[in-house]
Amino acid sequence: MTHSNWRRTLRAVLISTAALATIATLTVVAVFIHSGWYGLNFFKHGAMIWVAIGPDDTRLSKPIRLALRDGPPIATPGAFAWERRADGFETAELPALIKGEEVDRILLARIDPEKYRFQVHNRPAGDRDLGDWMQLLHATLVVNGSYFGRRGTPATPLVSRGFSSGPRDYRATHGAFVVSEDLVGLRDLGNENWKDLFKTARYGLVSYPLLVGPGRHGIKSSPHWLANRTFIGQDSEGFIILGTTKEAFFSLERLALFLKDAPLDLVLALNLDGGPVACQGIAIETFSRDFCGQWEVNDDGGKLRLLRPMLSGRRVGLPIVLAALPR
Repeated sequence: MTHSNWRRTLRAVLISTAALATIATLTVVAVFIHSGWYGLNFFKHGAMIWVAIGPDDTRLSKPIRLALRDGPPIATPGAFAWERRADGFETAELPALIKGEEVDRILLARIDPEKYRFQVHNRPAGDRDLGDWMQLLHATLVVNGSYFGRRGTPATPLVSRGFSSGPRDYRATHGAFVVSEDLVGLRDLGNENWKDLFKTARYGLVSYPLLVGPGRHGIKSSPHWLANRTFIGQDSEGFIILGTTKEAFFSLERLALFLKDAPLDLVLALNLDGGPVACQGIAIETFSRDFCGQWEVNDDGGKLRLLRPMLSGRRVGLPIVLAALPR
């Protein structure tokens, strides 16, 4: 190669490198402008993309393919038993069965609010996954919280350490979880106003839909919106029950029906966020649980889509969490 050819080649390499660096920089800036730190951390913590699928796609689990059929069968609760892990803290796993075959399983925890305190936290950067939150809070239990927007900020009203965030003007008719000096539990927002409840709240969140509650007559949602689900419930004795599904057999409507029939004695149950953010971690005595979902399917304009990770082996960040800690 002559000297002039070498110089031309070097110049072309430098120009290409500079162009790639410029594109990368502009991409980072664009992501930051659109989604803030959450957008940047989204790529570090298991970025996801939607892909087109059919109802019999082999990438789907058997329970999901069953649920995508026209007129899917109704699951019934299987046998289960609460196991005491510490004073005021029990765990169980409730199978969902169709003709004796398991199609899903709900990971459960039942907590006495007189023995455990509850907190709600929002980290918009989305740079903490389930394990990070467990370690940071020294929590006995952590589950994902309510919905969040593209910047990792709450999409529904939220209170953490007495400070409010999320939308100020929000019409809520489903449910809220409230922690204050005189109240720890769920409230039906069909009867109460979240602004009144949050005035004295130390922690709290609004979410939807209310899966179980007096006067509730069904859930309006797509039967093809299937995902790992997390819910928070309250039974007739005032115990707080947290549940996360291992599979994604349930639409919201069918989950509501299942919980009404389940032997959990639920008075109220409120859906939290779902999909890959549906996580549940427990660390108590010799027992541990460390689970995060992997499924979310929906129909966009009549076309089925599956949420898939761009990089395997990474857990998504959790911008909003609900934690339980010993008193």
